[in-house]
Amino acid sequence: MDFAYKKFRVLLTSGTVVSHLSTLEKDGLIKAEDSRGKTVYTLTERGKETTIELSSVKDKILGLFLNLFVGE
Repeated sequence: MDFAYKKFRVLLTSGTVVSHLSTLEKDGLIKAEDSRGKTVYTLTERGKETTIELSSVKDKILGLFLNLFVGE
């Protein structure tokens, strides 16, 4: 949780993280598996596709902002 605060200045509680992981799992973006008494989360195929799509959208938004504020 310290990583998120140091990098993004966002405070996360364990309850918030668990809640979001639960939502991602219900949406079919991740799957949870037990490994030696710990829960390990991995992306599903749908999660991988969504991640790629979001990355593409992020690049388009960044390009838009660069054109608006920096110009060509």
